[in-house]
Amino acid sequence: MARTISTGDGRDALAAVAAGSAARTDLATAVRYLLQLLVEKAPGNSVEVRVPPFGAVQVVEGPRHTRGTPPNVIETDAATWIALATGQTAWADAVATGSVRASGVRANLDGLLPLRP
Repeated sequence: MARTISTGDGRDALAAVAAGSAARTDLATAVRYLLQLLVEKAPGNSVEVRVPPFGAVQVVEGPRHTRGTPPNVIETDAATWIALATGQTAWADAVATGSVRASGVRANLDGLLPLRP
């Protein structure tokens, strides 16, 4: 994530998405802002969180990953990520329904979500 999203811009994007905004820029900003908050909350690089096509970050302290596909990967769509990060959906529910694909022993964000933007 190259640029930092301000709290104001992040909250505005989240409000627009919550209000039903169909603007791709609002969705992208909301996803990236929440990923940014996750990095701040759980710095590290042992788990890769992917929300295609908007962003991917490495988080959680542990063994550093440097090449190829990381051993601990979490991938989900934008709507599910926003719901998880804002507390509208529980981690266990999203995993059980297949909305989140998680592989690896560290690929679990249950204790880190929801984020409090």
